[in-house]
Amino acid sequence: MHRLHRASLFAALAALTLSAGPLGAQTSRRFGLRADPAVLDSAAVERLADTLPLRARVAQLVMPWIPGSYAAFDDSAFTVMQGWVDSLEVGGIIVSIGSPLDVAMKLNRLQYRSVLPLLVAAAFESGTSIRLTGATPFPSNMAVAAGGREQDAYEVGRVTALEGRSVGVHLAFAPVADINNNPANPIINTRSFGEDPAAVGRLVSAAVRGLQENGMLATAKHFPGHGDTETDSHIALPVIKATWPRFDSLELVPFRAAVDAGVAFVMSAHLAAPALASAPDRPATLDPAVMSQLLRDSLHFGGMVVTDALEMGGIVSKYGAAEAAVLAFEAGADLLLQPTDPGAVIEAMVTAVESGRISEERLDRSVRRLLRLKHRLGLFARRYVPLDSVPEVVGSGRFLEAARDIAQRSLVLAVDSLGSVDSLRSGRRSIALVTYGEDNAATVGGTLHRRLRDAGHRVTLFRLWPASGEASFDSARAVIRRSEYTVFAASVRVSAWKGSVGLPDQVAELIDRTMRRRNAVLVSLGSPYIGLQVAHLRSYLIAWDSRSLAEWAAARALTGEASITGRLPVSLPPRFPVGSGLQRAGRGWE
Repeated sequence: MHRLHRASLFAALAALTLSAGPLGAQTSRRFGLRADPAVLDSAAVERLADTLPLRARVAQLVMPWIPGSYAAFDDSAFTVMQGWVDSLEVGGIIVSIGSPLDVAMKLNRLQYRSVLPLLVAAAFESGTSIRLTGATPFPSNMAVAAGGREQDAYEVGRVTALEGRSVGVHLAFAPVADINNNPANPIINTRSFGEDPAAVGRLVSAAVRGLQENGMLATAKHFPGHGDTETDSHIALPVIKATWPRFDSLELVPFRAAVDAGVAFVMSAHLAAPALASAPDRPATLDPAVMSQLLRDSLHFGGMVVTDALEMGGIVSKYGAAEAAVLAFEAGADLLLQPTDPGAVIEAMVTAVESGRISEERLDRSVRRLLRLKHRLGLFARRYVPLDSVPEVVGSGRFLEAARDIAQRSLVLAVDSLGSVDSLRSGRRSIALVTYGEDNAATVGGTLHRRLRDAGHRVTLFRLWPASGEASFDSARAVIRRSEYTVFAASVRVSAWKGSVGLPDQVAELIDRTMRRRNAVLVSLGSPYIGLQVAHLRSYLIAWDSRSLAEWAAARALTGEASITGRLPVSLPPRFPVGSGLQRAGRGWE
């Protein structure tokens, strides 16, 4: 059946072929790659939707996930991925973590195997380094917001587009448009630009423009807003109990800004919002009242709607992946993202069309939207990327300088009531550096340690882990007693399927006791909300993440080499409202 189907798909495409074109031929000669089977003009792209067989039209709207790591072309796992492309004939791929060259090589191969060009997406939140090892390590969205410049959000988007397109990615599942107005939110946190709707809207708009003006499609997510929840939708279905006036004045503001900026995609959230829904427990992804009436009719969004991952517990546990996909399409989705079994989703969708549950007219609207975007991206003329140009773009020095500048300006000194930070900045001290990390416990604080020592401080490093027992805490207390100052560096980060974000009680207690009795500074290398766990918080520097660049910036701030100028884009109640932040001048270059 697949051979006949593939033959008919080739025939449909061949009938519309204008020319392989000089660009395709040049690409083929230079990189040993096959020229695209067709270079279509916009009119031919419109006709293509009418000539594709039903199964091919359905398959265009399914986007499975693949790892970005290296794989031989005859590896069993790669064979499965290749089958999704050349047998199921999916319309797109979501690529995850890998080196830039491995990702580019893998995507070139899959593009080569696909009859129609693939739309390739990646979750490039806060830049490409979240997925591409060695790419420019921009700080989190919340850090960008702390720096206070819309241009920074644009620059992150711009560099993301250039780096992403160089490896063959066309669509960023970014920016996050959620407002993080709940400190207990276990899954959004620093992924958000903050809690002030107008400020978040401006930064979302800038990020969208930065991406799309430089060749990459953007996605505003997670509609209608995932910020006010204490449940991770990877695990269960969150319920947001806000009223319509609250949604209208808060959660929806950044999405309106994204639509006004011309965002190409909006991603749905697997959550229930009774004030917006057709039924109280209906997930937004599966509800036409949210995805069609609100998003398209009220917000006038004319782009493409993509589901959040269809493997997530927020919907799969109740509906199953295949039925959830059909329901999501009925609700208004165009692309069906990351199903566990792409073949089962295609079968379910074909059955729904053949039975009349989904009309062919409705199917064709989504197919046409997708093919137009592929044409707009130039994929019918050139779908491959040159491997030798990847190192010239990804992680280049000019991009790294921009990331350093943003990271430095993002630092927020929320409080320094006993002057511990000021004292560290004024001279060389004896410091106990006590670090805590979760999955990165063995490396967190390493750059901070080296930089403080290089500045002349006498530093003793002690690491705490999630599994640290009482003996470890006794040793930490002994190191603290022998030092004049203590710097706690804690990396607590958002992670899917974890369900919470925070310091273990024993770590928070150690920090609190030390703050009460000694000169101590807490440096957050992740969630800013860990400061709420320390009752006697007297010196608190927020560096937003545990990447080497963030620790480098924090060290320069603690040694006085750099200024501290950031302001909180979220509140840390009751002491620190939005906009809080002590300002300190640095003595080094800026």
